[in-house]
Amino acid sequence: MLTVTTAGELREELRRLREDARVLGGGRVGFVPTMGALHEGHLALVDEARRRADVAAMSIFVNPLQFGPSEDLSRYPRDPDGDAAKARARGVQLLFAPGVEVIYPREPLVRIDPGALAQRWEGAARPGHFAGVLTVVAKLLHLVQPDVAVFGQKDVQQATLIRAMVRDLDLPVELVIAPTVREPDGLALSSRNVYLDPDERRRARVIPAALARLEAAYAAGERRVPRLVAEANAVLALDPQLWPDYVAVADPETLEPLDLASDGAIAMIALRVGKTRLLDNAILGVSPRIVAEPPGPPA
Repeated sequence: MLTVTTAGELREELRRLREDARVLGGGRVGFVPTMGALHEGHLALVDEARRRADVAAMSIFVNPLQFGPSEDLSRYPRDPDGDAAKARARGVQLLFAPGVEVIYPREPLVRIDPGALAQRWEGAARPGHFAGVLTVVAKLLHLVQPDVAVFGQKDVQQATLIRAMVRDLDLPVELVIAPTVREPDGLALSSRNVYLDPDERRRARVIPAALARLEAAYAAGERRVPRLVAEANAVLALDPQLWPDYVAVADPETLEPLDLASDGAIAMIALRVGKTRLLDNAILGVSPRIVAEPPGPPA
């Protein structure tokens, strides 16, 4: 695995890797953008990129534009050496790990406006967050120019906005949204899980349990969204120390709340466990359950 830190190095190594792959009849580049603190969820995205392309590239960049004034950018978990080792073991061929001065050599005057899709849910809780996300994703897609880019379903509003940006701006990339990877007890893998102490980690299991209750009610034929949300809230209410920011069922394209659910609708939960804000979701009628396997011996 090669690690590069500048845009010039990135372009040169991508050119070389594409040429080498073309000799073997390939040449497609698959790209996984991340903020690091890699876990099995990120690595499953690498697996998907490798299935769809000949060259697997990853970026690790903690993007300051998507952190609000009350959010501690310096507290975000970072493990550059461990991340590099995990990426290498999973088959990443090119790791782009730029500093802030490479991505933002000056204060960006132009940012991508996510529009109405970002006004609800996470956008309401974190004003400006998605403008920062879309701006950095657009820059990374421009720098890497991948044939396919892979994102995770766990941050479903982010994935929905990126899909809209790629479509509306005619970006020449195939976008893949890979299913959420979960711990055996159902908790969605997230870099923020490291903030949970043992008691908070135990209590966080109520989130996937609430989603499972909602999904079960939907599978049994319930389509009225207030009834589905009530099923999830009944599970969350078992822990009086948990205060959900929202439990909702939304349209998969517009993210508008629904009155009646149908296959493909997004069930979403956001809440705080202690000081840590956790998100989870399910795509009604179609969500697979993928459980992280225990790590094997070092490669």
